[in-house]
Amino acid sequence: MVPPTMTDIDQNSAATEEDLLARLDALGIEHTTYRHPPLFTVGESQAARDAHGILADMPGGHCKNLFLKDKKGAFWLFVTLEEKRIDMNVLQKTLGAARLSFGKADLMVEYLGIEPGSVTPFAAINETSHIVQFVLDEEMLAQETLNYHPLHNAATTTIKSADLLRFLEDCGHQARIVAI
Repeated sequence: MVPPTMTDIDQNSAATEEDLLARLDALGIEHTTYRHPPLFTVGESQAARDAHGILADMPGGHCKNLFLKDKKGAFWLFVTLEEKRIDMNVLQKTLGAARLSFGKADLMVEYLGIEPGSVTPFAAINETSHIVQFVLDEEMLAQETLNYHPLHNAATTTIKSADLLRFLEDCGHQARIVAI
């Protein structure tokens, strides 16, 4: 089977986990996917990884993803390590944004093809409009491996940080790397 390309995925139907993993395979990107009950928050994810949790042995940096909009209508997906506190005023200045707020769920579905609680940079596979800018924290990229939901929140996929950049580029997105 030939993996889907950006033009193969119907704009009205979002890619599935299977589409994503096929794309990673086609790019030669090693990945491991861990199954778990749906995890909606960083706190739930951390609890699943505690000493007795179902994901206690999962390696790599664990991340959070912020779908953001400014008052002028620009959109960003900011991705950083889960434990990092973000000063929204500093992030706003770094991005050159005008009053940041969180993007609404319907816009997340429209532009990224994912539901709240499943936000991930892997959604670049669905973002063909190039309206959303993908912004990655430099400190996060210093981790050898990183963990993200594979387009839904009942699994987590581990890849190398350099491979995240390759994936985004293959999806037509030049990630902006920032130090916050």
